[in-house]
Amino acid sequence: MQIQHFEKGVQYNDGEFLLLAKKVGRLATYCRFLKDEGSSIRIESEKRDTKKNRDQVMVAVTVFLPKKVLRAESLKFSALDGVDRCIEKLEEQIKKYKEMHSGRGKKRAVRGRGDELALAA
Repeated sequence: MQIQHFEKGVQYNDGEFLLLAKKVGRLATYCRFLKDEGSSIRIESEKRDTKKNRDQVMVAVTVFLPKKVLRAESLKFSALDGVDRCIEKLEEQIKKYKEMHSGRGKKRAVRGRGDELALAA
């Protein structure tokens, strides 16, 4: 898994950067496809001038998986809070991806379509 990080107006100290990597690495526990060489994670942090202080930092996390791209964005006061929110959003997306691309999920999807076809006939 490759992690790319881009900052625009936001700076992390060493402790925050390690915490960020740990939080993003937690996503790999949900799906084995994230550990492959073909997958990567891109984190973009941008500080913006807004009237609301709680929306100063925009964080976008993009996960590139085989056959799919997952993305989450968040506006928060700090970049680490934004990353937390993006990870919460991505957890659900990764679980759905895993279900559809693992052996058990494919069988359920095919079986579900077969039931619908039987009802239509």
